[in-house]
Amino acid sequence: MISVMKQAESASTDPTAPQRRWPRRLAIAGAVLLLVVILAIGAFLAYAGNYYRDADTNHANLVSSEQVPVEQQDSYVAFGDPNAKTGLVFYPGAKVEYTSYAPLMRELAERGYLAVVVEMPFNFAFFNINAADSVRSAFPQVQQWWVGGHSLGGSMAAQYAADHAGDATLGGLVLLGSYTASDLSTTDLGIIAAYGSNDHVLNRNKLASSKALMPEDAKIIEISGGNHAQFGDYGAQDGDGEASIPPEQQQAETAEAIDAYVRTLQGAAGQ
Repeated sequence: MISVMKQAESASTDPTAPQRRWPRRLAIAGAVLLLVVILAIGAFLAYAGNYYRDADTNHANLVSSEQVPVEQQDSYVAFGDPNAKTGLVFYPGAKVEYTSYAPLMRELAERGYLAVVVEMPFNFAFFNINAADSVRSAFPQVQQWWVGGHSLGGSMAAQYAADHAGDATLGGLVLLGSYTASDLSTTDLGIIAAYGSNDHVLNRNKLASSKALMPEDAKIIEISGGNHAQFGDYGAQDGDGEASIPPEQQQAETAEAIDAYVRTLQGAAGQ
């Protein structure tokens, strides 16, 4: 009788044994997943923390002058007349400190633009593609806005332009060492893309194929002797070619090309 009772008890408990092990298995799986997430976050923070810093360590380029007033806020630096007719919101390249583009912004400001470079979370523009919205709201007196960026920042600015293509106050897109992956071919936006002849970072094939994603009047220009990094002021970039012109010349030629293209479009539109 006792043996029969033990067998019955064993039969009643055995089926539940696997069920009792499930919570433990789930706990172990959850702990492993949490560890993987923590390691991934740590690896990303370490990667993002090793970024290209502004070579202007004294931040002399952020000081206002009579010709170029500078307004620095928590998330952007604006160069030039806040009442300018035309403004540019500029997205920095990946892992590049945003103030590195101050020399180029000053060049544009000297030509009459309000040039605003924005700070991106972890120095990656894809974390805040709509950063231009807050800048445009801060300067409502600007009649026409352009968006642009360097490298990854340019591609994210292109996505912003595609998302806001119907906005009458958005004039166009500026791509520096960059290309668009967004289809802008049917828009009325102006697009100018500039790259250095010694740029070894930019994928030239993707730039060429992206021409089909641009309107017919888009312009692609080569800065002779320029490279990828010298659109900013952050030193040499891994994998880049060596420039044969100084950064000041590359930035001045870039600003001049942007200005000429914008003025041509605005003149044609009677603005």
